[in-house]
Amino acid sequence: MTSFISHTTVDCRDAFALSEWWKPVLGYTDLPDDPNAPGHEECMILDPASGHRLLFIEVPEDKTGKNRIHFDLRPREHTQEEELQRLLDHGARQVADHRGQYGPGTGWVILADPEGNEFCILRSDAENAENAENAVG
Repeated sequence: MTSFISHTTVDCRDAFALSEWWKPVLGYTDLPDDPNAPGHEECMILDPASGHRLLFIEVPEDKTGKNRIHFDLRPREHTQEEELQRLLDHGARQVADHRGQYGPGTGWVILADPEGNEFCILRSDAENAENAENAVG
């Protein structure tokens, strides 16, 4: 027998604010029967397409070091550069830029959400396919 991941939990200082920040980043929504509100110490959001859930839980401690687990985000409709700009405009902070680290058309950018949780922006599937075609061609 095996287990499955019920949801991914993010410790934070303000569950409502952080869940609200992540909803437009990922296209997630509140659970239909359990909407989030200011002051809630636990706020869950849902990907309507896949059913994946993110749970934000308030904890008293501040983030003090590097994440041991993080999200790698791949743009659905934009290029990596367009998605990077969208997220910076949304309030993300750039931590590091590793684009081109393994040659042209490779790499990622590390960003942080408003509470300092790091996540990466990868290249889109379309960009990866184009890079593969150019490498072969």
